[in-house]
Amino acid sequence: MNTALLYHLLDVDPADGPAELLHRARGSRHLPHLVLSALAREDVRMGEPARAELRRARARADRYAGLALDLARSTGVRAIHGLPLAGYYPADLLRPQDGLDLVAPGEAALWQAVVRLVTDHPVETIDVTLLGDRPHHTAVTVRWPAEDPLLDPWYRVRLATAALPGDCATVPVRPYLVADDHVECLIALAEAQLRTRAGGGATGAAGAGAAGAAGVGAAGPPDPLTLLDLSCLTDQPFEPAETAAVLAAYRLAPEAAALLDLAAPLLPLGTLAAVRTALTPELAPERRRRAEAAAGPRLPVRHGTLLRRTVIRHTWDEARLLGAGDSREGALLLTPVADYLLGAPDASPTLADRSTALDALHHWDTHC
Repeated sequence: MNTALLYHLLDVDPADGPAELLHRARGSRHLPHLVLSALAREDVRMGEPARAELRRARARADRYAGLALDLARSTGVRAIHGLPLAGYYPADLLRPQDGLDLVAPGEAALWQAVVRLVTDHPVETIDVTLLGDRPHHTAVTVRWPAEDPLLDPWYRVRLATAALPGDCATVPVRPYLVADDHVECLIALAEAQLRTRAGGGATGAAGAGAAGAAGVGAAGPPDPLTLLDLSCLTDQPFEPAETAAVLAAYRLAPEAAALLDLAAPLLPLGTLAAVRTALTPELAPERRRRAEAAAGPRLPVRHGTLLRRTVIRHTWDEARLLGAGDSREGALLLTPVADYLLGAPDASPTLADRSTALDALHHWDTHC
């Protein structure tokens, strides 16, 4: 990867220079940090404010990597998507890190990791989402301020018991990722395309969408970061037939094919070109499967509205559901760090709902 690719993907004329490249990057997520690192690698002159911004971004990325390593050792969770993709970038280029994504081997490990984060960091928000009924998957996002919250984004760590949440309609939850690291990274990029087409973050921390399209709908070109991620994977040893079979098994053949088709005019695909060819026979079967699945029930999604933070319940391995039952709105979710009222992701509880829920918590406190 070189600066010429950045000019190309950000649609900047190289004659306009690095200032215009950085200006364009500031409108695209956290790409300014990658552009700054690319310019620093080429010894482009920059002032102290730019160098300070780059140092803070590197420190942020290092902190996320340290968190992932520490939590992997202590709880068994492991990083997916962003951090593994960053490992394929040249050492002196900084892949943007807007958060840390972790998958847990089970609910107990997830809450152990959350407790560790709450204990070690000034966590201010803890969002919880449940996917499904019995059994359900849990997704949690914790956030805390950066050292300079006026200049830098908050730290954000997303943990889930399902590696791939799907779209809640035609693509199911797939709990585990079992593949070579570079194949897992390609799977993560395809899953992100699924979520983009499905409508974003209907499931909060899990990021699953809510659309039920039977195939791949119309989509614009991928964002520059996705294309840069792909460019870092093009020289990896993908085995075309095996990779296509894995993508099909994870129900992501249409998204992977669409992503590679959109990327092909913009960058050399390398070994991924053969993967795209091998995906062709997998597309029609997956589209038929989705068309059939669209007629079935949707996966229930319940978001937790915070009722109260609690003293850490160190003896709890898992959360507890109380009240309206496991599969209906209005249930109470008691976790090792906070208590929540469950409801639809796009609905806010009324004052009466909150009052009833707090009364139920008071009853539980005094009788359990």
